[in-house]
Amino acid sequence: MNEITEKVFPKERTNILAYYPNIEIDAAAIKIVMINEIVADAPVNDFYSPEERSFYMETTIPLFQQAGIDIQTIEDIVTLGIYITNAVKRPKTETAISTNQVKEFLPLLKKELQLFPNLKAVMLNGDIAKKAFNMLSKQQTGKNAVPSMSTYKLRNREVYADQLRIFPAYIMTGKNVLIEKSKVQMTAEDIAKMIAYAQ
Repeated sequence: MNEITEKVFPKERTNILAYYPNIEIDAAAIKIVMINEIVADAPVNDFYSPEERSFYMETTIPLFQQAGIDIQTIEDIVTLGIYITNAVKRPKTETAISTNQVKEFLPLLKKELQLFPNLKAVMLNGDIAKKAFNMLSKQQTGKNAVPSMSTYKLRNREVYADQLRIFPAYIMTGKNVLIEKSKVQMTAEDIAKMIAYAQ
């Protein structure tokens, strides 16, 4: 296990350990965290897969490239100071993700965010990521960090949680992501804007 997994995982949760980074990550170098909704159906299909191009990276890489960022691998993304994670750490068993599933993994998500002392921005990719972040915010401040409105409207506003800039965005994984051209363009624009902000 690397530093990330050692600090985040209690021993009893090692059944989901395979979804976490299998590469070394310098926590101090991470300035951005991107929170996806839920892990892939198997670790080999997730972001930190040992495969050259996993299912999740098949959509993530083109989004970065359309944003003008020349990346080919998850290692390239980490080198940019970006850490990607999932709000829900267990694969889907039903069509919808329940509130209880989101709540179950909040402690792990909270620990992950606390690992990075130089964090400047968080991107919330999808409604479940937004819900999870708002739950964490409510635990700490008693109120939501991200207003209840459509992503389309939110992306044109500056949203902050303490000193963190929050970028509400569309999902970046799944079979239909790259089909919706307007959402692809908006997500790519938001990635470019977020990276420029965090530099």
